[in-house]
Amino acid sequence: MGNKSNNTSRLNRLLVNLFNKVLEAESRAVITGDFMDISNNDMHIIDAIGVDEPKNMSAIAAKRMVTVGTLTVNMNSLEKKGYIKRERSTEDKRVVYVTLTEKGRKAFFHHRDFHKEMIKAAVRGLEEDEMRALISCLDKLDRFFASDED
Repeated sequence: MGNKSNNTSRLNRLLVNLFNKVLEAESRAVITGDFMDISNNDMHIIDAIGVDEPKNMSAIAAKRMVTVGTLTVNMNSLEKKGYIKRERSTEDKRVVYVTLTEKGRKAFFHHRDFHKEMIKAAVRGLEEDEMRALISCLDKLDRFFASDED
C-alpha cells in the first residue's frame, strides 16, 4: 500500500514540476528579443495557427481549448502587434480566416526551434529501449488527458 502511494505522490510531483519547468524554460527562451511584446499564451496561439493554410477562428480556438470569444481578444492584440492577418471568407462572410504575417512566421519558427532543442536535450543519453518506454508512457498519459477533455 505504502509503495503505491509513494509512487503516486512522486509521479504527481514529477508531472507538476516538469510541466512548470517546461513553461518557465519556454517563456525564458522564447519570449526574448523581437518577441518581448507577446506572452507565452500568444506564442501558443501563433503555434496553433501554424504556417500552412489559413485557419478559421473555430479551429484555432478548438486547438487551444478556448472559446472563440476568448480567442478574439488575443487575436485583436496579435493583429495590432503585426503577428497575424485576418480575412473574411469570400464564400461565407461569417467565417474569418487567420494567417501569420512574416513577423508571425518568425515567431512560429523561433518557438518550434525551442521545442526541437528542448526535446533533443531531454532525450540525450537515453538508450533506444528507454526512448521507446518513455514514448509509450507519455502516449498513454496523452490519451488519458485527451479522454478527460471529452
